[in-house]
Amino acid sequence: MAVTLTENAARHTATMLEKRGHGIGLRLGTKKSGCTGFAYVVDYADESTPDDVVFESFGVKLIVDNTSLQQIEGLEVDYVKNGALNQGFEFRNPNVKEMCGCGESFSV
Repeated sequence: MAVTLTENAARHTATMLEKRGHGIGLRLGTKKSGCTGFAYVVDYADESTPDDVVFESFGVKLIVDNTSLQQIEGLEVDYVKNGALNQGFEFRNPNVKEMCGCGESFSV
């Protein structure tokens, strides 16, 4: 299974990388956090390593480390705007068994 970006997420990421002036894509991973177990970690990717898996959606690279891939395989990342001020990435992870009440952490 792949990790993918929607067209909106890819467009937003490409725009931000262009404004930033460098980078090869978006790095997505997980870390132990919160009351449920894991939280998503999103950052720009300036390089990939041999321990990374590289996916591509709509011309934008998405780099995931092998350890995180176990929790997010099949994940779709969207970029949504809710009103004028509330916008950001939204994660649709088919592996999630439980989420905390605030939506910041999940378990698989």
